[in-house]
Amino acid sequence: MSLTTKMVLNLAATLTSAQALASASVPLSLRQIVELDDGTGAAQADRTFQGRRTLAASGSESLDLAGGLTDPLGVSLTFARIKLLLIRAAAANVNNVVVGGAVTNAFATFVADPTDKFVVRPGTTLLLATSDVDAIGYTVTAGTGDLLQVANSGPGTPVTYDIVLIGASA
Repeated sequence: MSLTTKMVLNLAATLTSAQALASASVPLSLRQIVELDDGTGAAQADRTFQGRRTLAASGSESLDLAGGLTDPLGVSLTFARIKLLLIRAAAANVNNVVVGGAVTNAFATFVADPTDKFVVRPGTTLLLATSDVDAIGYTVTAGTGDLLQVANSGPGTPVTYDIVLIGASA
């Protein structure tokens, strides 16, 4: 089994303003491509998890990145490092999806403090990706730093979210 990954981020924006005698225009173009071959070093990943998940009203789950998940082929996963994390909240959600802030054993190497949280509003996406030259990624420490907390921000309705994790086993 092998894994190859290609992420392309292509951002284009133009700020325009009509002035009295002329118009001003400032274009922005940003493109980042991350390609990961199979393996565990720089520009490499060998593990992936993906899914569409639903949390009950006010519910939460702790995704165990070191032995608690299975890949799309049913193989148990143990991540040592995360190279790409994507969480997309369904547009039909009423509540937000909250990522991070596990009480114990938090996977938190991508934030300043283990209690930090990201709010993913309905229809929006959280993307965290390393570069091709980063051999480390975001470290997962089995037993002490391996739980990714995902929660529904409120009562009344469930939330649905898509998740993709790509990382290395060593």
